[in-house]
Amino acid sequence: MMNVPITEAKAQLLELVRRAEAGEEIILTRHGRPTVSLKAVLSAPRPWTSAELEERNRIILEISERASRKATPGPDAAHSADYLYDEDGLPI
Repeated sequence: MMNVPITEAKAQLLELVRRAEAGEEIILTRHGRPTVSLKAVLSAPRPWTSAELEERNRIILEISERASRKATPGPDAAHSADYLYDEDGLPI
């Protein structure tokens, strides 16, 4: 934890923000008392492990293979509603 007087923080703001983004706890003080805490809103994402990358690539490959398989063809547009009519063309 790093305590910094507000008057000093003005001159170091960019550096303090960088340190907070890196995970360091920054406390701004006024007259020696803690007043404000600087912390990152979003932490930087951690790098993927090799096992996570392999699993991700396996899933992507599996999805790609499924997508490349041809779907069973259904009725063409002209016959897509045939099930609604009987042999004489009358609605069921």
